[in-house]
Amino acid sequence: MPSAAPGAAALPIGLFGGTFDPIHCGHLRTAFELWQELKLAEVRFLPTGSPPHRDHLYASAELRLKMVAAAIADQPGFVVDDREVRRSGVSYSVDTLTDLRREYPQRSLCLLLGMDAFLGLPNWHRWRELLTLAHIVVAHRPGWRAPAKGPLGEILVDHGTGAIRDLHERPAGCLFVHAVTQLEISSTELRALIVGGRDPRYLVPDAVRQIIRETRCYAAQQGPRSPRPPSGEAT
Repeated sequence: MPSAAPGAAALPIGLFGGTFDPIHCGHLRTAFELWQELKLAEVRFLPTGSPPHRDHLYASAELRLKMVAAAIADQPGFVVDDREVRRSGVSYSVDTLTDLRREYPQRSLCLLLGMDAFLGLPNWHRWRELLTLAHIVVAHRPGWRAPAKGPLGEILVDHGTGAIRDLHERPAGCLFVHAVTQLEISSTELRALIVGGRDPRYLVPDAVRQIIRETRCYAAQQGPRSPRPPSGEAT
């Protein structure tokens, strides 16, 4: 796994999980803007192995990992972490953060979430433990209004900060909301586009497009992988 750039050892690590089925330019632009704006040492992409929130996946874990690695290969500060793909059983974010906290007991860790994932946070497995292990950074659309009531409203009051320095000075415990450029790209719609015979050029990096074309991983005749019963966590 590539290491962070020299001089970045004390900076926070961004953690960006997801099925990445497939990874697309919307994922990459969000990660890039947060890496720059928050002055992160790196953004670590963590493809899920067996996610609790999806009934099935279309590309195999190994192929999704390959696509992520190809997508970020030329971007300094972006690295891929395969621990969830290697882990047996269901991939829960709290377990991944617990592993990383053991590796980095004093390091600032920032869990990077999109707006939809954040709004579903109360359905995650042991979700209230996440802020004991990391900061949560929410990437939102300009004009979005944060929840004022309910459990999310409570954690915004108790843990919210508007200061990037708090993410650098503390290892965990803050909730930071940041506007990013939103590219309206959906993995579901992207797969449908590919199945319909259309070209995903400019929606995914060229290296990912090439893998999709060579492997036909989203071909119309291919059924979904890994059927599983529904569960609560969404990432």
